[in-house]
Amino acid sequence: MADIFSADYQYLWAVVLAIALYLPVRRLIWTMMVRRAARTTDIDEKEQERLRRRASFTATLLCFIFSFLYTATLFDGRT
Repeated sequence: MADIFSADYQYLWAVVLAIALYLPVRRLIWTMMVRRAARTTDIDEKEQERLRRRASFTATLLCFIFSFLYTATLFDGRT
């Protein structure tokens, strides 16, 4: 069981962390995008869906890169 916390499983932990962060980060980014768009114009359902897709793509990239760098730093000292 202790082997799973070794540097050999760094990529597994990066994926787990990215999945755990994805939903809250996507929601945060989407909320900020909608509020910014609502200040300038009145947005409809179609525009909200477009912003949700953009937020999903951005959150995916952000979470994956962050989790990979974080686990690389975390397991660097343990090897």
